[in-house]
Amino acid sequence: MPVEGLKALATALAIGLGVIGPGIGIGILAAKGLEAIGRNPEAEGKIRTNMILAIAFTEALAIYALVIALILKFT
Repeated sequence: MPVEGLKALATALAIGLGVIGPGIGIGILAAKGLEAIGRNPEAEGKIRTNMILAIAFTEALAIYALVIALILKFT
């Protein structure tokens, strides 16, 4: 397989496998956050703030995978 083909495969694997974990994590975070709001509506503001912060940190992992994929593609 030529080098360009291997780079394309590495790029696809880096971003594809790199977003599986954060995708599942964000789904679980959102589900548990909505469940907590449903159980205790008075604490909605605190729960939502913490949920959005956790989602932002989890999304950072997907951004790291994107950076690695771009480095692989353009080097």
